[in-house]
Amino acid sequence: MAIQVKDERIDKINRQMQSKGYKLTVQREATVVVLLENEEDHLSAEEIFMLVKSKFPDIGLATVYRTLDLLSELHVLEKLNFGDGVTRFDLRNDNNVHLHHHLICVRCGSVDEIMEDWLTELEARVEREFGFQVLDHRLDFQGICHRCRKKTESEEAPQ
Repeated sequence: MAIQVKDERIDKINRQMQSKGYKLTVQREATVVVLLENEEDHLSAEEIFMLVKSKFPDIGLATVYRTLDLLSELHVLEKLNFGDGVTRFDLRNDNNVHLHHHLICVRCGSVDEIMEDWLTELEARVEREFGFQVLDHRLDFQGICHRCRKKTESEEAPQ
């Protein structure tokens, strides 16, 4: 991620925090930087903690957990569970009104993202037919990824 883009996103998160009466402390910024640097990885709190601790050895696990909870409350990031019992974290994308969607492989555990919002028409229909205003949604597909399918096909191919 380009330094300027990362700095702009940190500044935006700082403004979001300030608007709610919070400060972007050194520990919080270190956590945000790790999230930005690993944005596509859907890290767990423990993984985030280990990466932050490698840069700031004095940081405690409780501090990282509190930071993640605060960022979640402020809708800077979302808590995700892909069915493996581990809570993971995903930064919200400035370009999308809603969260992006996920393709979760039940074999290897990989998580791929769909950045387009495919549910806009469905949301309009829900509002029209039920009078329900959708504020957000999450769509996760579980199945077998293209990498595992290719591996299975090559293993089953006659030799």
